[in-house]
Order: sequence, then C-alpha cells, then structure tokens
Amino acid sequence: MSRRAAEAAISAGRIFINGRPARIGEKVDPEADLVECDGRLIKPSPLGKKYIMLNKPRGYLSSVSDDRGRRCVTELVTGIGRVWPVGRLDMDSDGLLLLTDDGEFTYRLTHPRHGIPKIYRVTLEGEQSDDRITALGQITLLDGYRLSPVGVRLISRGGGVTVIEMTLHEGRYRQIRRMCEAVGLKVLRLTRLAIGKLKLGGLPPGKWRYLTEKEVDYLCGKRGDI
Repeated sequence: MSRRAAEAAISAGRIFINGRPARIGEKVDPEADLVECDGRLIKPSPLGKKYIMLNKPRGYLSSVSDDRGRRCVTELVTGIGRVWPVGRLDMDSDGLLLLTDDGEFTYRLTHPRHGIPKIYRVTLEGEQSDDRITALGQITLLDGYRLSPVGVRLISRGGGVTVIEMTLHEGRYRQIRRMCEAVGLKVLRLTRLAIGKLKLGGLPPGKWRYLTEKEVDYLCGKRGDI
C-alpha cells in the first residue's frame, strides 16, 4: 500500500497489531509484533529485499497487470508490497516462479550468460519413440536463433502419453512449446520443477513462501549449495 492507502485502512479499522486496532503513527517490531490486514497475517521478509517462490497455477499470467483483465500471478502474492516475476511461465504452464523487488537479482537470473539451469516436466500426447525424443534434444536453431544445448530425458511412456524432463540454460519465448512443435510433438502439460538446485518441494499450487538467505545466496552465485 501507499502511505495514504495504509492510513485509510488503519482509520477504517482494517489493520490490527497483536489483536487490537492499529493507530496511525504507531510503530511495530517486525520480529515480535503480529500485524494483520483484513484478517490476513502480514509476513515480513527475512531479508531486506523480497525474494519469493510461488507455485504458479495454470491460467495466470506471469505479469504485474494485464490490460485485458486476465489474472496475474501478483494476485496470488498479496499483503507484502510490490514485487514482479523473475522471467516468465506462459499462461498455460505451471510450477516454480520467482518474484522479487530486487532489480539486480532479476537481471542475474534472466540474463543468458549466467546460465542457471531451469528444469521442466513435459507431458506429450502419444507414446513417443526414442528417436522422436532424441530429435527434440538435437534442435539447435529455432526461428533462426542458435539455442544453447537443451537436455532431454525420458521419464515415462504409457497410457497414451510420454513424460520427459527438459533442462534449459536460457529462456526464449515459449521455447519448449516451439521446440516440440518443430518436431511434431503436442504438449499437454508443462511444469517448471526447479531453477538450479532450488525446487518446489511440497509447496501447493497457488501458494508461496519467502526464499531463505542460503537460497538467495545460491541463486546469486555466492554459495555452492542450499
């Protein structure tokens, strides 16, 4: 909220500190006091900047807003101030998405030269042959752009579908879907499982959590593990 909006919310009795109505100008200790807005606990970031992992559901844009009125991922991350997505997952994809208010962090994770791998589970229509899967991993050009090598690994095949894992070191626009189209494969579902060693774990769809200091350091290249 802006300061004016926050003061209006306090005056309207929407903000509570430790179970009692807040007063304009009152100070809080984020380490000790519980602050609620409209009945929801406001979670302070453990770091100076905000670094968030979201399990993005399908049907949400990886955007702060949309002039066509479509749902955006920032609607799922409320009560913590302004953040934006780090890179993108298209509207029909789901899985691990990072959000932050740190511009340098965004640059590091989205610039190709840093090469942090992103791992996806891709469900394909039909029980595809090994040759088709190998051909997918051998694509080196996409619309005239030379791709960084892409890892492709078979997970399972059966029941009318094939599940593979793909590892990308860059994030071209709808790259996986376009690569699959190039060799005649139809994507039924696309889920980002991990960014480097950072994984969703048991985070439910639509839910989020703050990254730990170790996780942020790992993504920034300051430490080798998390």
